[in-house]
Amino acid sequence: MERRVYIIMKKRKTLLKIVVLSLCLIMLTCTFVSAASTPYSTYTYTMDGETRESPAAYVPDRAITNYDMNMETALKSPKDIFVDPKNYIYIVDTGNSRVVVCNESCTYQFEISTFNNENGVPDKLNGPEGVFVNEEEIFVCDTLNARIVVFDIEGNFQRIIYAPKADIMGDDTLFRPVSVAVDASGRMYVVSKSTYSGVFAFNDDGSFQGFVGVQKTSVPLAVRIRRFFFPDTTTITYISIEFNNLAIDSNGFVWVTTNGIEDATLESAIRSNDTDYAPIKQLNPQGNDIMKRNGFFMPCGEVNYMSAAVKSSTRVQGPSSIIDIALGPNGVYSVVDSKRSRIYTYDYNGQLIYAFGDTGSQLGNLKDPTAITYFNSDIYVLDGTANSITVYKRTEYGDAIDQAEQYLINLDYDQAIESWKEILKRNNNFDAAYVGIADSMYLSERYEDAMKYYQAAGSTEGYSKCFKELRQQWIEKYLFLAVLIVAAIIVGLVFLFRYIGKVNKAGVAKSGKRKFKEEVFFGFYIIMHPFDGFWDLKHEGRGSVRGGIFIAALATLAVIYKNVGTAYVFNPNSSLNGIWSGIATVWVPLMLYVIANWCITTLFDGEGTFKDIFMAASYSLVPLIIFLIPTTIFSNVAILDEQAIITLFDTISYIWLGGLLFFGTMTVHGYSMGKNIIVTLGTVLGMAFIMFLVALFTNLIRRMVSFITDIITEISYRAD
Repeated sequence: MERRVYIIMKKRKTLLKIVVLSLCLIMLTCTFVSAASTPYSTYTYTMDGETRESPAAYVPDRAITNYDMNMETALKSPKDIFVDPKNYIYIVDTGNSRVVVCNESCTYQFEISTFNNENGVPDKLNGPEGVFVNEEEIFVCDTLNARIVVFDIEGNFQRIIYAPKADIMGDDTLFRPVSVAVDASGRMYVVSKSTYSGVFAFNDDGSFQGFVGVQKTSVPLAVRIRRFFFPDTTTITYISIEFNNLAIDSNGFVWVTTNGIEDATLESAIRSNDTDYAPIKQLNPQGNDIMKRNGFFMPCGEVNYMSAAVKSSTRVQGPSSIIDIALGPNGVYSVVDSKRSRIYTYDYNGQLIYAFGDTGSQLGNLKDPTAITYFNSDIYVLDGTANSITVYKRTEYGDAIDQAEQYLINLDYDQAIESWKEILKRNNNFDAAYVGIADSMYLSERYEDAMKYYQAAGSTEGYSKCFKELRQQWIEKYLFLAVLIVAAIIVGLVFLFRYIGKVNKAGVAKSGKRKFKEEVFFGFYIIMHPFDGFWDLKHEGRGSVRGGIFIAALATLAVIYKNVGTAYVFNPNSSLNGIWSGIATVWVPLMLYVIANWCITTLFDGEGTFKDIFMAASYSLVPLIIFLIPTTIFSNVAILDEQAIITLFDTISYIWLGGLLFFGTMTVHGYSMGKNIIVTLGTVLGMAFIMFLVALFTNLIRRMVSFITDIITEISYRAD
């Protein structure tokens, strides 16, 4: 009996092991299948432009070829794809000069290639490149025939819209339509090849209305200077950049893309957020760009790229080449980069929410993407080389992001916050989720909470707009107290400077040893009377080395306070390293200038000693004390829109410092203006030479230490 029980128990254990092993194999297989289903990484960006991997928002579902469409003739170099309101799919088969119409299952229904025109004469499409469909009509860009051909929804010919007359649009403008869109009122927008005047706009009757949204051209600085001084001189003509595609939203706004901007110009625009050269724009009917660009970087595709100036055989250089845009649900839109075969998706605020895709032959990778469109929540990408359509399905993670965006648009802020928090549990590197939470809190007037999330995401713009609201509330509540504080500060400064002026005035007739207070206060006399001040500093003994050191120390504290005390919105990367940076910012240039100037003026018969030069240079630092401390204090009650005020006064302080340094050197050495300019230039070169020598000797000492260390290490190994 016991043996029988033992055998049964042993069999059960064996069976349990088999079940556990099977489950492990199933889980492992699922893992490999899941990994294989996305032959690319999905990622977003941090505020510093670094990539952060995220869960897949879209996974490849299938590739649709002519066999899947139940179509005899294969596609040949297709250029465009469009999904109409009834979910019918239209493919512009450029190589075969036709438009293929499929049902929602992507099964072939009919095609448009030949027709009888308005004169009853047989006609046909020739190299079409774009299509747009509304409830009633199909608009085809018959590119090589330079016209727009309109059909009814069944594919029957309706009318032709020809190129505008040359005297209307200009002799240098060609009409080669490649993309078309029509708004609810029937107004038609057309992007044409080799057209640099913007987007063609036609009335609903087909008459030409004008151009909208001309792209700004980039003219080199040297050419602009030459044209300014020699306007009659013939130079190269720099034409505007042409658009390559467009889409239209439910509000009638036109979204345009371009890939004709030079890499160097586009790289500079991305770094400086110069929207004049943005590769994606949203145009209102007047042609003005109204796109929201509230993300860390403006919508432009790849941000973490290798500059086109750097040559590499292993990595794609330069910014993205955007060739198409698709407008999705809840204000989301996607663009496709033909350089990297990658898709970038942004929310309605212009914040990148995910990027995915790569070049290759695996399912999900692309060879030559030519067009992109949304089919409900799916993304369809047309491949011009593979002659197929790649379908991407949205994942649960992508659904969660879409749900959060929908809550935000529906003004359901509490639900939006909870959705974004759930997304952060799956991807805590997703800075856009922090922004989404902060936006929801801001709109529900939870400003202090929103500021924390904006700061977590590194969004200074969002932080500033929350602080603006809080500041307004504080002013309304404590207006009288604020006025009293400002008045007290002004009165205190007035009395302080009166006292300093009184001390300096008394010091004019005084002789002999000066008090330390008088030596320090004399710096305020110098900044207003530089020639008399520097003369008295040298010949009347109204200043001293200790006074100069004290002023330099105060200037150092002012710079340190600027580094660590500036408000977050103006200095988001503040850290304790600002202390050492502040010390180096003052003392390194100060000593370099004193040493270099002493060396140069020794050769140029300068009258000042090393001590005189140091005192003149250190007393010139007074403007930093006067301006940097107040602007730093002001930064803590200012918003981003007021940054120009801070920048203005900081700039004045450094210009004032430079002027004092220049005239102080001139007075101390007894130079004329011309000679002092030469000596100043020589001093700057001398400072550069000293830094070069220091770097050279530092590198030499480092190499010597490394060499000696290697020898000691080798000897110790041999001794063992």
